[in-house]
Amino acid sequence: MSGPGPHPELRSASAHVFVADLEAPELDQDDSHHLTRALRLRDGAAIGLSDGAGGWRLGRLKLGSGHSPGAGSGSGVRPAGVEPDGPITMDPAPEPALSLAVALPKGDRADWAVQKLTELGVDEIIVLDAARSVVRWDGDRASRGTARLNRIIRQAAMQARLTRLPRLSGPRTVAQLAAAGGAQTCAAAEPGAARAPDLAHPLVLIGPEGGWADGELPAGVARVGLGPTVLRTETAAVAAATVLGLLRAGLLS
Repeated sequence: MSGPGPHPELRSASAHVFVADLEAPELDQDDSHHLTRALRLRDGAAIGLSDGAGGWRLGRLKLGSGHSPGAGSGSGVRPAGVEPDGPITMDPAPEPALSLAVALPKGDRADWAVQKLTELGVDEIIVLDAARSVVRWDGDRASRGTARLNRIIRQAAMQARLTRLPRLSGPRTVAQLAAAGGAQTCAAAEPGAARAPDLAHPLVLIGPEGGWADGELPAGVARVGLGPTVLRTETAAVAAATVLGLLRAGLLS
């Protein structure tokens, strides 16, 4: 969210996908299936292409011989491809980088939070290991959770026409985050806090619904409020990301 919205060319494209090489873009099997079977795009449809690191260009969908939207995988049908149709452009990284460290809630509420944080333009989503976290990532669970959330991030970034994929990291504790970035850059969401999120504190910590444990927040970590009500974890994360994104885009003062 470094400006008022996605590039007009990307916004008007029929779809947006991420590719490994913008010079010679190729669609992976899942994206080919999505464009032709789910979206039912026609040959020549405009497609936004991005490398996920700020580079992007336009392309045109190319359907293989015998391929028609909704067709099966019978004889003579080849996967869809894409043909470059415009110069490569590099978007500068927005400043400051915005990070949300979230004590993940249970079930699909975590997936929803990550999806919405991606759509809102957060640069990094950190799994927060808080003292009262209900969801704990360790061993195989961390590996499976990382893979699932990265898929959600990619899909949400395609929907939002992003040219940069948010990073997913963690789990990390409050103390680790404060030590790594400096406590003065962190702000912790806390009901009743009198100040709103601001760009001087581009890393916002969202604790579990049980709240912060006594002494968990180091000295120097600012407290920020997100309104007059007590919010669920995922709602608080979205509220903080919305405020920070609007401030960075110059749409809120």
